[in-house]
Amino acid sequence: MDALIGQIEKAKPLFEKVSRNKYLKAIRDGFMSAMPVVLFSSIFMLIAYVPNIFGFYWSEDIETMILKPYNYSMGLLAVLVAGATAKNLCDSLNRDMPVNRQINNISTFMAAIVGFMVVAVDSIEDGFASGYMGSKGLLTAFLVAFIVCNVYKFCVKRNITIRMPEEVPPNISQTFADVIPFAISIIILALFDIVFRHFAGMCFAAAVIEFFKPIFTAADGYLGLAIIYGAMSLFWFVGIQGPSIVEPAVSAIYYVNIAANLELYQTGAHAYNILTPGVQQFVATLGGTGATLVVTLMFAFMAKSKELKAVGRASSIPVLFGVNEPILFGAPLILNPIFFIPFVFAPILNVWLFKIFVDFLGMNSFMYILPWTTPGPLGIILGCGISILSIIFAVFILAVDFVVYYPFFKVYDKQKCEEEALKGGYKQEEDEHIEVSNDVVNEKRVLVLCAGGGTSGLLANALSKGAAEKGISIITAAGSYGAHYDLLKDYDLVVLAPQVANYYEDLKKDTDRLGIKCASCDGKKYIELTRNPQKALEFVFSILEGE
Repeated sequence: MDALIGQIEKAKPLFEKVSRNKYLKAIRDGFMSAMPVVLFSSIFMLIAYVPNIFGFYWSEDIETMILKPYNYSMGLLAVLVAGATAKNLCDSLNRDMPVNRQINNISTFMAAIVGFMVVAVDSIEDGFASGYMGSKGLLTAFLVAFIVCNVYKFCVKRNITIRMPEEVPPNISQTFADVIPFAISIIILALFDIVFRHFAGMCFAAAVIEFFKPIFTAADGYLGLAIIYGAMSLFWFVGIQGPSIVEPAVSAIYYVNIAANLELYQTGAHAYNILTPGVQQFVATLGGTGATLVVTLMFAFMAKSKELKAVGRASSIPVLFGVNEPILFGAPLILNPIFFIPFVFAPILNVWLFKIFVDFLGMNSFMYILPWTTPGPLGIILGCGISILSIIFAVFILAVDFVVYYPFFKVYDKQKCEEEALKGGYKQEEDEHIEVSNDVVNEKRVLVLCAGGGTSGLLANALSKGAAEKGISIITAAGSYGAHYDLLKDYDLVVLAPQVANYYEDLKKDTDRLGIKCASCDGKKYIELTRNPQKALEFVFSILEGE
């Protein structure tokens, strides 16, 4: 087992390089930017159709009224993601561009939206044929964003622009500077659209869906599901945020499938597509990557080791809401050979069991999108339409995960008990106390970033509490990496949580330009800081004092 983990660790630099790829990051961050729209729109879908489960149906006029916000939000998802992806890719490209020759991210945002409309939307007499403006157009949205940003980069790098006299104000000059790359982007896409429609007889977005259908089908099979969710867990086990590598490849399938499931359900058919956001958030990662909800509760209520009991009880609430870094780094589970097998294979088994319930027992797959922080069992029941089968399944996989993790938990618990006996009992390690100077940290602004905004909130809250105890005024905020670019200028220090620590070099380029500090820390240290407000304050002080 140690040899296997050693081989995986050797490939870690390659995996980290993949996770930092500009295009993969742009896809992930583009989706992250659109998540408020997705969650908002889903509320109206729940209002419109959940009552059907209980035999209540809205009138046609009221249903139309309820669905209008959904149609003009989720129904435009691909349009919005095209712009958001272009904006985020542009921000990444600008890191390597001269400071005095930056690409205008607002212009690329607008060009990507226009370009997407050109290649993905058919015009009709009174408006647009909107079939590919929603989730079906996501793959096209990514491609258009990539093309637009590279056209802009080509033009800006070579100073292909309309030059204005020095007397013209900079904001007006920028407007003219963006005309040529905007025009080239749209003309290229428009000419491509004409040629493609002539030979293919359909718009590019429709052809993309047809081309990828076999891949969608394969990904929904047992092998495809095992590869996708096994890879997520495997990457996390060696300390790399797995979803940052895997999600960009499957995110479009997620939203195509969940929209298809809802359409099937509305027509009275069986919603059978497996690969959806809910399967990742509430089935494969029940309690976080590795399906760690059950093992966390084992630590909290069944462990004989005082250390594991303390870790489990401190981690239980965050893990219930899908934030499992406290148990991953606190136990630890990652890079712990004892937990390699259940950590990688419990998610695969969960998804396979879900597919069996859908394929053979007739349970509907996920039809609704819920916040990822919804407790896992509740997310399964609500996302699949509140059926008896979904309730049975939610209870069943908790039992299965218990059986999978239990033997490994017992081995680790015994090992920790023996260690504590040799040491004369479990004792919390005491670090050297640092005297915090109010002059250094008072009135400072600290931003903590993680993958989804959950883990970062733990440290931001601890820091805020530690400052309050000392009578120090500190403004703290938590956010997700990728949605932070426009926030940086408002902060004095940015701290990266462990799962996004591999982006440190990219972040440092951004913070150095703004003249602010940035830092990251390893998993065990980070979890300690989240539990100890005083240590969190001392950590921030030690960084800011270096000014």
